[in-house]
Amino acid sequence: MMNQHSVITERRKVLFSGICSLILCMGIARFAYTPLLPVMVEEAGLTHAGGGWLAAINYLGYLAGVLIAALVGNAFLKDRLYRWGMVGAVISTVLMGVTHDFNVWAVSRFFAGLCTAAGLMIGSGLLLNWLMRNNHRRELGIHFSGIGLGIAACSVAAIVMRSGYGWDAHWYWLAAIAGVLLIPALVWFPKPPNNEAQVNQHASMQDAPPNKTFMRFFLAAYFCAGFGYVITATFIVAITNDIPALAHQGNWVFLVIGLVSAPSCYVWDLIARKVGDVNALVMASAIEVVGIIVPALGFGLVGAMVGAVLYGATCVAIVSLVLTMAGRYHPVQPAKMMGKMSIAYGTAQIVGPAIVGELALTYSGYEVGLYLAAGVMSIACILLMVMRKIQ
Repeated sequence: MMNQHSVITERRKVLFSGICSLILCMGIARFAYTPLLPVMVEEAGLTHAGGGWLAAINYLGYLAGVLIAALVGNAFLKDRLYRWGMVGAVISTVLMGVTHDFNVWAVSRFFAGLCTAAGLMIGSGLLLNWLMRNNHRRELGIHFSGIGLGIAACSVAAIVMRSGYGWDAHWYWLAAIAGVLLIPALVWFPKPPNNEAQVNQHASMQDAPPNKTFMRFFLAAYFCAGFGYVITATFIVAITNDIPALAHQGNWVFLVIGLVSAPSCYVWDLIARKVGDVNALVMASAIEVVGIIVPALGFGLVGAMVGAVLYGATCVAIVSLVLTMAGRYHPVQPAKMMGKMSIAYGTAQIVGPAIVGELALTYSGYEVGLYLAAGVMSIACILLMVMRKIQ
């Protein structure tokens, strides 16, 4: 039997490994593209439309990874896929810097998306199962702080390297950081028990899925949330830099988003315990609408920073709340509902950047995407409010 100190130490190591995995697969493999998009447009010959398509391809890879995660039921295979995904996240980051070939970039972005799913979906599911097996709280707020910390880390790296380093060196340095993160993400991440029955020792607990009408509204709302989220997450640095008074301030805006989003999941876990999961989602979605649209209203750096705070306080927290809800509805097989929700969210993340990339050709920039994202996110708010009445 482990003593109390050993239990606490093990829990901290596991949570830290999970945070490192999300900084690696979300912060670097996925979100490093946001601060580096304008750099690649300036220096590597990437077009506005090409930037949108690379983002869409990345999310296509993520969606493919989500589908794989939903189909895999064996915990030991999931563990292997998670670990392969962590290694793949490092390799895909290196690939972005070795060439000017759009096709290679597309392959890299697709595999980065697969690796993101390995960390976010498979890794989070395994970590949630470990928390349940060891009688810890099932909230994933601490774990999901890794997403915000990853965004912040990439922003700092982009700010530091903005002068004196070419676009390719940005990717190489980020790959080096990813290599360091890989160590705890693999070494301290818990392996499944030798006995498969132990993985499902909570099988006596009953899954209690919501009714079909609730799920239809939930899926539609989460699709809209994914659309609203991805536009800002992908283009906010480029949008901010395109505003004459805010030239080269985009990385600072993205840094604020990351710093605010890091503790937001834990805070929203506490809010959800007080007001209920759906009410918390309604509140977070309404705040995110304001956060998305404020930078486009002409308030300069103040507006951009206010938008960053509001968006950062909610964007990752909404994902955390939804996936935690999935774990509560399906304590035996949380990946079942997580997969459905993530397919809806991931589909929106493919459609959104592709549409905005094409609109950027007509409007000479990505700013129009903020209006579109705010409108679709408003629909998510309405759908979530309807859900409160059909729980």
